Amino acid sequence: MKIASILSPARTMCRLPASSKKRAIELAAAFIAENDDRIEENELYRLLIAREKISPTGLGFGIAIPHCRMANCTGIMGTLITLEQPIDFEAMDDQLVTTLFVLIVPEKEMNAHLEVLAMLVEKFQTSVFRDKLLAAESANELYLAAIAET
Repeated sequence: MKIASILSPARTMCRLPASSKKRAIELAAAFIAENDDRIEENELYRLLIAREKISPTGLGFGIAIPHCRMANCTGIMGTLITLEQPIDFEAMDDQLVTTLFVLIVPEKEMNAHLEVLAMLVEKFQTSVFRDKLLAAESANELYLAAIAET
């Protein structure tokens, strides 16, 4: 699986102004719901926050992958967001987070959920990939950097 199969230009945002993890997730849920009428904003926010309470999704390297499974989600959806300023996501390496990849998976897709998470973790461990995302100055540049095969 490739990022291009789960990400679209409409689900890419550059420099989201958020001052906390909770606010970043709240704004991300609003952005996702605004662009997809199958997704209910409050439900998505509730599920993402519940997942964060179980175990923080700060991967390290300035990356967080908030994720959840939703009953009304019909396919795997990714949303890529860079933040205006780094925020604490309780990452394993204690680095502040600059980039979020919000992942929503259909409720019954447990294996697909794990496969996509593994693919994202592998991709985000590459410094060249992370640097290209951070260099993007627009949502379109961010999207193109994310789907480029390097």
